[in-house]
Amino acid sequence: MKATFFITYIMVDGWAGVAAEILRLKPLIIYHLKNFFLVKTEKDREEAMDPGTIGFNTGEPQIQLYFLLGLVYAIVTPILLPFVIVFFALAYVVFRHQIINVYNQEYESAAAYWPDVHLRIIVALIVSQLLLMGLLSTKEAASSTPLLITLPVLTIWFHRFCKGRYEPAFVRNPLQEAMMKDTLERAREPNLNLKGFLQNAYIHPVFKSADGDKIDVAMEEWEEEPSLIATKRTSKRS
Repeated sequence: MKATFFITYIMVDGWAGVAAEILRLKPLIIYHLKNFFLVKTEKDREEAMDPGTIGFNTGEPQIQLYFLLGLVYAIVTPILLPFVIVFFALAYVVFRHQIINVYNQEYESAAAYWPDVHLRIIVALIVSQLLLMGLLSTKEAASSTPLLITLPVLTIWFHRFCKGRYEPAFVRNPLQEAMMKDTLERAREPNLNLKGFLQNAYIHPVFKSADGDKIDVAMEEWEEEPSLIATKRTSKRS
């Protein structure tokens, strides 16, 4: 009975939201208002045309919600699945275009938020599995319900395996990059007193000695800032 509500919700919020994302009517109206009242120089016009960055704080939870709805209603009412698939297909095409051609890239996170996304997907899977167990227990297949307990157990085991196997790559530097930094350090400063550097590394700059400042300057030269992945918009601006 609730499937019709969520079908309508996906069509109105999901499909129409993707269409509004590609149209960008609100930023267009704001630009014309700024252009009429505030723009006086070319720099002002460029600032008024700034599209900003993509809102991960709102877009990613929305996608996770549709992922949860698809998993839950794949068990209850599978007729909801085509609408969810159409939403994901449209969202992939639209947001890929927006990220490459429209939005400014403010930072490169190296997919640091992916472990949180993976955890939410696992939670959605467990919710759908528990719902399947409850649904079968109310039907004439209650005898098969105990066998389904292995599903959430295996899902939790898979999450722990992925957490132990892949999560360190998101929070620590790869060994290849660490080796490159060590090689660069030996080449540029072979007589660096590493022990003395580590003694002053976590001291406030006010309390550091002059030698510590020199070491900090040398280390800043060695550090390589993570570069942003070039997009069409950033290449045009540069």
